[in-house]
Amino acid sequence: MNFLRAFYFYIGNGILMWQPFYGLRHQFLKTFLNITIGTDSSIHYGCFVTGGVQGAHIKIGNNSVINRFVYLDGRFPLTIGNNVNISHYTLIQTLTHDPQAADFHGVPGSVIIEDDVWIGAKAIILPGVTIGRGSIVAAGAVVTKNVEPHTIVGGNPAKKIKDRNKDLNYKTKYFPYFSGDIC
Repeated sequence: MNFLRAFYFYIGNGILMWQPFYGLRHQFLKTFLNITIGTDSSIHYGCFVTGGVQGAHIKIGNNSVINRFVYLDGRFPLTIGNNVNISHYTLIQTLTHDPQAADFHGVPGSVIIEDDVWIGAKAIILPGVTIGRGSIVAAGAVVTKNVEPHTIVGGNPAKKIKDRNKDLNYKTKYFPYFSGDIC
């Protein structure tokens, strides 16, 4: 069973994540990797998904966009809410190591990204973090701690820059053709 599950991830990441058809890509992710993908949500070309022997522990809400080349670590629970936009080359981790442990053992931590969050390009989200509703994570930020709702954070480690407007009423829906930005 472990070999078969590893093979599914290999086929998914090595072949299907590189083909241009959302329906085929999403169906494979749902059926073989056990990922929940909500209505009008999109996982784009070139993303990389990890998981365990039960598949990936990833749940994505409605109207959310996972842009190209995002790394989704589903070895432990990763929950992405509704109307979330995760920009290119973002890395989301649910497992790290204890650097002080003699055996360098793994330390898991679920990641929760609540509704209406925007994560900028090349951000890094570390295990055990919750990003509150309506928040923005600036491009290149390294999020090591929870982000309060409606807060804009940036830097390494990410720190509060300012508050975000609480009156949000948009729905993201982004399905560009092939690997470009033309819809």
